Formats: sequence, structure tokens, C-alpha cells
Amino acid sequence: MKLETLDLPENIIRFYTDSGIEELYPPQAEAVEKGLLGNKNILAAIPTASGKTLLAEFTMLKSIASGGKALYIVPLRALASEKYERFREFAPLGVKVGISTGDFDSRDEWLGINDIIVATSEKTDSLLRNETSWMEEITTVVADEIHLLDSADRGPTLEVTLAKLMRLNPDAQIIGLSATIGNAYEIADWLGAQLVLSDWRPTELREGVFLDDTINFRDTQKPIKKVNNDDAVNLVLDTFEEGGQCLVFESSRRNCVGFARRASSSLSKLLDEKDRTALNEIADEILDTGETETAAVLANCIKGGAAFHHAGLNASHRRLVEDGFRQNKIKIISSTPTLAAGLNLPARRVIVRNYKRYDPNFGMQPIPVLEYKQMAGRAGRPHLDPYGESVLIAKSHIDFESLLEHYIDADPEDIWSKLGTENALRTHVLSIIVNGFATTGEGVVGFLDTTFFAHQQKSWSLKSVIDECLTFLVEKEMIVEKDGLHPTKLGTIISRLYIDPLSGALIVSGLKRSGIITDLTLLHLVASTPDMRLLYMRSRDYEWVNEFVMSHREEFSEVPSQFKATDYEWFLGEVKTALLMLDWINEVSANDITKRFGVGEGDIHAFGDTAKWLMHATANLANLTGTQGADKARELEKRIHYGAGAELLELLGLEGVGRVRARKLYNAGFKSLTELKRAGAKTLSEIVGPKTAEKILRQLGANSRNGTEKLSIEPTTMDSLMSDGQKTFNDFEK
Repeated sequence: MKLETLDLPENIIRFYTDSGIEELYPPQAEAVEKGLLGNKNILAAIPTASGKTLLAEFTMLKSIASGGKALYIVPLRALASEKYERFREFAPLGVKVGISTGDFDSRDEWLGINDIIVATSEKTDSLLRNETSWMEEITTVVADEIHLLDSADRGPTLEVTLAKLMRLNPDAQIIGLSATIGNAYEIADWLGAQLVLSDWRPTELREGVFLDDTINFRDTQKPIKKVNNDDAVNLVLDTFEEGGQCLVFESSRRNCVGFARRASSSLSKLLDEKDRTALNEIADEILDTGETETAAVLANCIKGGAAFHHAGLNASHRRLVEDGFRQNKIKIISSTPTLAAGLNLPARRVIVRNYKRYDPNFGMQPIPVLEYKQMAGRAGRPHLDPYGESVLIAKSHIDFESLLEHYIDADPEDIWSKLGTENALRTHVLSIIVNGFATTGEGVVGFLDTTFFAHQQKSWSLKSVIDECLTFLVEKEMIVEKDGLHPTKLGTIISRLYIDPLSGALIVSGLKRSGIITDLTLLHLVASTPDMRLLYMRSRDYEWVNEFVMSHREEFSEVPSQFKATDYEWFLGEVKTALLMLDWINEVSANDITKRFGVGEGDIHAFGDTAKWLMHATANLANLTGTQGADKARELEKRIHYGAGAELLELLGLEGVGRVRARKLYNAGFKSLTELKRAGAKTLSEIVGPKTAEKILRQLGANSRNGTEKLSIEPTTMDSLMSDGQKTFNDFEK
């Protein structure tokens, strides 16, 4: 199907033909034939790199040309940024693009000027809860990676959000995108969508199992030269010698770091001078943006052409690794399976080195077929590779046969809604009532009758769970039953703050119980909520954490009895998590924190993001209920954001001044912006370096031509700098 024959405005067709697209792929043509450009809902379950995003772009651009507005929903912030950058390329068409992934109690009304808004499913849900006005103007909704309806963490929010959008905007066109859905027909039926189901790919995918130095595909074999005792290293070297890149999926962070080191050692011997120069530049950037031993290990791996990628890395390092791989500078990435979830990083060969993963309840368990298919789908770079290869590594002939049957020749599992538990439903039942989607118990059931869960299992099976949720919400004074169901001020603010009602109840009761309120009191309080992921208690942790509890007992709102072993062990996990954040705000180095708590730098930032948000909620709830702690919670929110003491907050309003530089300035006698303005560039350069000094001078409106002039600053500039600037965690250690 030729692009010029499509029912699209001429300037949109020209935009794509100028970029080299003149004809549609078969699945894209099928979507058009089934009403993609005729406002029909579409579910496209087609392989990675088969043009799913292009289908979404066509519908969004056509809708915008008619005065509409598009919402593009993704599961991850990193994917939101990737799509945002892509859609910004529509600027020549006059299309404005915005991205919303920030604070969950913000309406983000300013985003309404945009034609396309990219947001995570959680942020979309929060915009609906906060009744953002432009949400009612949405004419196209795209749900990317819609198979994540099956995720216990993200699935219920995505499901309820789509149900709300279909209720709020009944005429909006819904586009669902996924590469792997076992029961695609069922999801299409729920969405009222035409199904486009295809296994066509622009680049051929060969799936095989490696055993005895040979990749065994369905109808051919490919021998691999043995130069190393590690089969996966041999596969990597073979790929590099053929001019390709590799993604290697490992079962744990430790394993993916270990493999990257081994691969780097072997691969480095094959690199030419041009490769080494490019890789050394990336390695230097890694060292410049990290303070931990992990950064040094990653930089060393990259010098040899390999890298590792997992959630323990900070955001800057993950981005450098991804960009280096896209530019074909980094030849192999060893990753945990998180990389398979959405990010666009195709490679010539995908190697699944270990198909089992540790489950705390059942030990080592095989990964789902759906997850394997997501990994395998990364194989083959369109227009760059003649084919893509996905390789599972077998340890025996029995293993070989099992992998063929259960992965290569298997279909992905069916998607099942995860909405049917009180933990999943509680927050959504409250939001349904707060936003007026229902005003009675029957109305709540009626609304949930529009969800995927009800489509699969009938809504009456949710009745008992809904009743439990309503009972809880009434008991905790979040809703009242009087001629129907009505939200209280407490229920409304908890819903709009986007926290679990159980978290809200625990925070309110904890504030009321607390005698004295210290930093530790509030940090433990937010760590005790279900919204906070807890650190695991290692065997060596029990003694030191318990000793800390005994010596700080009066600072906790409640300490469970040690005779209740399960409760007490859970409590110790909360305390350990709170102590990580206490170290962070007390300016303990990231390297020391990662060693003490057994986490990565990225984990510190992830815990910080959650703790900051819960502390923001705590300040609001303390204000509402008139309990103590609001001022301290507000201060802690800022300290968690920056990872610093309260005395540094004013200096941290300066861009480029993270907690380490702020401490240097403070210790040198510059304790405020007013004092800073009396300093000369030479003095500042000696403390923080010339580049940072120049940046500070620029922000303060100072003239630094001769490097010695005093700073001058306008009052309006001072006001803006003293506000709580939004910085990334990448600057915090500087």
C-alpha cells in the first residue's frame, strides 16, 4: 500500500515521504484497511520493529489536523522521553508536543496548549484524579505496551485509566500497541477494537538454542568458534566479527555485571584505534557523572566495548550506555530483562544466557514465554542487519529439548487482569467516588463492569472485594455513606495526592500517635506505607538494625513486639529503608550508601523519588488534620530531593550546585546567596572549579569578564534562585 494513497493531509504524507517512507509494511496496510484512518479502535499485536508506532502517529496526526488532541500512554519514564523526542520531529507540521511525568498532584494545565501529550499510565491517572480540564479534549488515546495489563504493579492502573478515558471521552479513538499478546482477541473485544495480528517482520528473526558450540535453528545449524570457556562470550565475539551488536540478558544484576567484565576482557583485543577512542570518551563521561565503585567498573567495561545496564545504575549512566549502543560504539550490553520492556535498542543477536530467575517464594523459576518473546523481538536492526538472531543457551541435551518446546515453539501466555484484589482496587475505588464516576456501591460495581477484569471474569466476582474497600474507606473517614457515597476532604486529598488510601491512613494515625517528631520519625513513617518498596533484610543486617531500634525507640510512632516475629521482621525492613534515606539527607556519600545497604546508585534515587513524594503527602495530611509535623515534613521533602542538610537548601537552588559543591561553599563561609554575591570569580573557582563558578556567576547576574569582579544580583533573580529548583539526581553528588 503506497503512502500517497492514504487518507491523510498532503503535508503529513510529504513529511513521511521526505524521510524515506513511501510504502506501508503488510501489518500497517492491514490496520489501514480495518479503519485506522476511519476513527476505528485498533489493537495492533505485531512484532517489534514492524511499525507499530507509525500507526499511532498516523492516527494522532490526522486527528490533530482536524483540531483534535492526542494522549500517548507509556509504562516507563524512559520510554516517555524517547517518544517525546520522536514526536518533537513533527514541529515542521506545526504540531506541539508535551511530556508529563512529574508531580502526581499537579493538574499540568499548561500542557493543554500541546497537540500530543506523552505520559506514563500513573501520571495519566493522576491527571484524571486532579480533573485536568484538557483531558476532556482528548480525541486519540494510544496505549503503548498494552500487554502490561498483565503486570501486578502497573496493570490495574493502566486498566482503570483506560476505562476512565473511554467513559470520559466516548468518541475518542483508542489504539493499543504490543508485540506479544497471547489472547489479543480478548483485549481487542474489550476495547471494541479491530485486531491486527501478525508475525511479519521487516528483518527476519531466527530463533535458536545453543549447545555443543552450535546454534541450532529450526532448519539450520550455525557452528561458533570456541575461543573462551563461556559460551555467551563466544557468541558475542562471533557477532562482533560479523559486524553486529549483541544484547545479553542475565538473571540478576550481579550476573550481568560479571558477564560484561568477561566480555569486555575478550572483546577489547579485537577493537581498533577508532573504537577505543570513542569508547574512552564514553568511559570518561561515566566517571564524570558517578561517585561509586560501580561507575568505575562500568567505565572499565566500556573501554573494552562492553557495558552493563540495570536499574541500579543512575539515570545518566543508563542514558550514556543506551546512546553509546545506538551509535554502535558499545558493541554489547549485558542487561537484566528490564531493558526488554519498551526501550528501542535492537541488536543483531540477542542472547538469553539464563532463562531462570530467582523467586523469593519458589526459588529459581523459568521466565514466562511472553518475557522471552519480548527479549527475542530485540534481534535484528531494521535497515542495518540482514537478519536477527535470538539464542537461548542450553546446558544439556534435556535442557535443549525443553527450550525448543517451551520457548522457541511456544506461544506467549494469555494476558490476565490483576485488578481483583483489595490492594489493587482500594485506591481506584476511592478515585472513582472522588471524581464522580460513581456515587453508590452499585455505581462503583457498574463502573468496574467496564474494566478488562469484568470482561474476562464478570464484575459480580469483584463485589466482595469492592465491599471490603468501601468498608475500609468509611472506617478511615475517607468517604461517608449518606444518601449515597460522598468523599470527605481527607479522601479527596489522598486521591489527588496519588497515594494508596492505606498509606494515607497509616500516615495520619502515625502522626497522631507520635510523641516527639524527628527526621527518623517521619522517614520511618513513610517507609511503613505500602507505597514504599522496602529493602531486603540480609542475615548480617538484623543485629545492627535491631541495635539501632533499641537506642532510638522513642523516635518511632510504634514498635511492634519482638514476639510477633513476622511483624517485627517487616518493621526492621522499614527501619533499614528509613536509615538509607537518613544517610542520604545527612550527606553520606553515594558510594558508602551503596556498600552499606547493598543497593545501586539508581536505587538510592528511586527510593528518594518515592520518599520525597510520600513526605510531600505527609506535609499535606498533617496540615489537613491539624497534627504536628507539617513543617518538618516540608523541609524533609526538600532535603530528600537534594540529599542534603537543611542549611544547604538555599545554595542548592543554584543550577549545577549539587550537595557536594554546596557543602564546599558552605564550609568556605558562603551560607546564603546574599553572601555568595560578595564573592569574586577567583574565590569561587578555587572552591568549585572555574566552570561551576562561571555558571553560578551567570545565574546571579554577575559580570565575570576579568574573573575578579564582585557579584551583582537583581532581587527578582534572588527570589527565583531561592525557590525549590527542580534538579535531577545526576547533579546531587557534585
